Order: sequence, then structure tokens, then C-alpha cells
Amino acid sequence: MGRLRRPSWKPVGAVAVDWRLLADAPDFRRLWSGLALSILGRQFTLVAVSLQVFTVTHSSLAVGLVGLVQIGPLVVVGLWGGTLADTHDRRRLIMISQLLMALTSAALAVGAIGLQAPLWLIYLLTACTAGLLGIELPARQAVIPRLVPRQRLASGISLYQVVSQFAMVAGLAAAGLVIATLGLPAAYAIDALAFCGGVALVSRMRRLPPEPNDGRGGWQASLDGIRYALHRPVVMALMVADLDAMVFGLPRAVFPVLAVTVFRVGPSGLGLLYAAPAAGALLGSLFTGWVLLITRPGRVVIWSVGAWGAAIIVFGLMHSFAWALLFLAIGGTADMISAVFRHTVLQLSVTDAWRGRVSSLNAITINVGPRLGDVEAGAVAAITSPQIAVLTGGAACIIGIAVLAFLVPSLRRYQLEQEP
Repeated sequence: MGRLRRPSWKPVGAVAVDWRLLADAPDFRRLWSGLALSILGRQFTLVAVSLQVFTVTHSSLAVGLVGLVQIGPLVVVGLWGGTLADTHDRRRLIMISQLLMALTSAALAVGAIGLQAPLWLIYLLTACTAGLLGIELPARQAVIPRLVPRQRLASGISLYQVVSQFAMVAGLAAAGLVIATLGLPAAYAIDALAFCGGVALVSRMRRLPPEPNDGRGGWQASLDGIRYALHRPVVMALMVADLDAMVFGLPRAVFPVLAVTVFRVGPSGLGLLYAAPAAGALLGSLFTGWVLLITRPGRVVIWSVGAWGAAIIVFGLMHSFAWALLFLAIGGTADMISAVFRHTVLQLSVTDAWRGRVSSLNAITINVGPRLGDVEAGAVAAITSPQIAVLTGGAACIIGIAVLAFLVPSLRRYQLEQEP
């Protein structure tokens, strides 16, 4: 896999994640804590929307379309959001976008009372949230290198993964229980309150005005960012690797029907299905002290994506709920490892003046992939069966990463020492 090296900065431990960074970088700690709240709340809406749509329509395809309607706003607004992150105060962008997302969650809560909201309104509000994510995510990702020392960036991204996965696990597991006991409106309301708490924490960070850039704004600057990324094969390959894993290997759209018809576990079990990959990622992220020793991150990404696809195939063969959760968790660990090295290379390979725009492309990839995966899994399940949708998706994931590794040899050969 990746070759080991002796790091120039001595890590806290060879295994444990670098918790000391939270004490050494106060603004990173505030961003980290605010991120925990916002991601925690977002999981309540993820489960609630899927279950609400499935309850109203009894269709996995309709659940998959929730992802489809978010793709346009994510792409269009996301490209613009990257330019904003390079030309405006990133702290302010995070706060404004999260406040507006709190409003969309509050609107979903009102519409969920008595299931009165029409399907088109649910799609519209989730599309609005996706557009706001297109502004918030590039700003949040691009700001991390400004808050932590360069030689500890991999540790910072590992901590980012820890809090992200913990919030996902807690939020997804709790969402099913909250919906089962208090109903859908309560789940959406929790999301709105969590966003407000995240804003309060981020507001305590120092201002983060843009550093000098090329001076261009608007869509021309966004197109410049695309051209900048296209001329870096490794950067593009890392984004394609994530798309491959999420489009084919994340069958979220069939989780509701599997929970009801195969595992027979109801809303609480559905929350656990959503939470299992994040649980595996959380467990793995707690033991990422070794990431500072890797010099060939591209190889780690290739093997990790392949392991994710293999775990999804085995999940698709399971009829035991406990075993299904286990293999989803194993896949989540593999995906977390891939994410740490993808994000590290992406952030270290560009200067701060371009970091917002490259982060926006990465954020689009991260968010469009699962939503395309929802459409893919929902459509295949509608034509064949949920199990076949899972199995074919996992196989396609493995084939895709193998083809990518063959076509882009620079991904296999990439070494961190190559950075400027």
C-alpha cells in the first residue's frame, strides 16, 4: 500500500489521532465543535426526508429522486461558492449559509405536521438546502489549512473525520428513535436548532478575509478554478475516485425498503443502517495517528475504495441485520481512510488563493456522488430488486477504481514529497 516515512514533526502517537491539535489551535477547535453540531442535525433531516417520501409514495425511486433534485443546486451554486470562498471572509460565509439552512429545516418541520407538505415542496426545500451547502462546504474545507500548521494538516483532517463520523453516527442512530417516538417534525426541528448552535460557535472564530488572489470574480473565476483543477491529473483522479465509490457503492436509496421488507426493523433499524458506515468510519478515525507516516497516499486511496466496494457486495448478500451492519461499518472505515488522504492531497496541492475553488469542486463531488448514487440504486432497485442494486453497485465500484488506477498511473506513483 502506501510507503512509510519518518515524519519531520513527531506525531502524538503512532496510532491515536492527534487530539492535542484542538488545544494548540483554538479557532480550529471552534470550527470543529460547530461542525459537530451542524452535521449532527443534518442527519435527522436525511433520515426524516427519506422516510417521509417513502411513507407518502412507497417508492424507492421517489426516495432516489430526493438526491436528483439536489444535484443542480449543488453544482451551480457550488461553483459560485468556491469563488466566494476565495474572495470573501470564509467565517462569514459559513455563518450565513448555516443560518439559512436552519430556516429550510424549520420549513420542513412545519410541512411534516400531519404529512401535509406535498412532495414537490419537500423536493424544493431539500434542493434549497443543497444549494446552501454549495456555499458552506467550500468555505469550511478551504479554511482548515489557515487554522492548523501545514505539517499537521493530515492530523487536522483526521480530527475533521472523527467529528464528522461521530456526529453522523449519533445523529443517524438518534434520528430513527426520535422519529419513532416524537415524529418527523421533531427531527426537522432538531436540525434547525443544531445549525443555530453551530453558528454560535463559528462566530467566536477570528475573521478570515481572503488572501491576495488573481483579482477575478464571478463565473470567470469559477471557470478558472475548473481549468486549474483539470491541469492536475492527480487532483482530478482523486475526485473521480470519490465519485466512483459514492455513485456505485452507496445504496442509501434502498435502505428504507431493506429495513421494511428484508430486515424488518422499522424506523429505528433504518437509522442504524444509515449510521453503520459512519460508525465504522468513526472507529477507524480514532486510530489515525499513522497517517503522517504515509508518503504514497494515492495507493492508499485506490485500495480503500476497492475495500469499500467489496464490503458493500458482502452487505448485499446478508439477511442478518447484525451482519449487514458490520459490513457497512467495515466499508465506512475504508471510506474514511480514503477521505483523509484525498483531502490532504487536495489541500496541500494548491495555494490558498485557489483553495476555495478547488474545495468547491471537491465539495460538489462529495455531495453529488451520494445523490447520484441514490438515483442509481433507486432506479436499479425499481427495475430489478434492492439486493441486486446493492450487489451490482459494489461490483461497479471495484471495477471503476481498477480502471482509474490503470488510466492515471500518476495517482499510484504520487508522493507527498512532490508538493511545492
